[in-house]
Amino acid sequence: MQQDKAKWFASWFNTPYYHILYKDRNYAEAGLFMENLTRYLNLPDNAKILDLACGRGRHSKYLSKLGYNVTGADLSEKSIEEASKFSNDNLHFVVHDMRKPFAEKFDAVFNLFTSFGYFENDEDNLTTLKAIKSNLNEYGFAVIDFMNVDYVLKNLVAKETKTVDGIDFHIKRYEKDSHIYKDISFTDNGTEYNYTEKVKALKLEDFEALMEEAGIYLLDIFGDYKLHKFDKKESERLIMIFK
Repeated sequence: MQQDKAKWFASWFNTPYYHILYKDRNYAEAGLFMENLTRYLNLPDNAKILDLACGRGRHSKYLSKLGYNVTGADLSEKSIEEASKFSNDNLHFVVHDMRKPFAEKFDAVFNLFTSFGYFENDEDNLTTLKAIKSNLNEYGFAVIDFMNVDYVLKNLVAKETKTVDGIDFHIKRYEKDSHIYKDISFTDNGTEYNYTEKVKALKLEDFEALMEEAGIYLLDIFGDYKLHKFDKKESERLIMIFK
């Protein structure tokens, strides 16, 4: 079964297999990141936070437990349906395209775990940044947590097989046309599946150019979830704070 290549994220993220493959994601690390980030930003009590491209809401749920008023937004209906089971007075989830601004304003907008650069059209990346900017109130901060492309390419594992819940996921990774690809193939109940993740290989200088065009001010850059200084060669993440 092949996915729609034009919008790989819409089809792949909506399958149960995406969540099976990535079920071992580190929740403790995610919690530590949220604590470090909100402390650094010095957000007001009960601040309104938009978690943009929230998936099933692991960061949103933790932010809600810290006392913030959180809206989790994602294009995947299945992910939002799952995340909404945890909704409460301070935690809400909506199906939303990140390229479109919200009517309300937020104290902070978080775009976490490399949830940027999925679109076929490069102009959509600029459109998304402009939408993030418009989602912020006068004193608001935005955060993009992206992969550090230089580190990823240096440490790229070209082929591996991961077995999760009895399914053998065969994974191939490669760079092509300024994108990083991950081909995922597997068989379940006699049916073959093939999906491809494709993310624009955006480096710091690419983001800086986009932000300048969008009228955004880059304030700080970190290289990991403990908020250590960004190092182009050694940092695993590219975490950008901007207004």
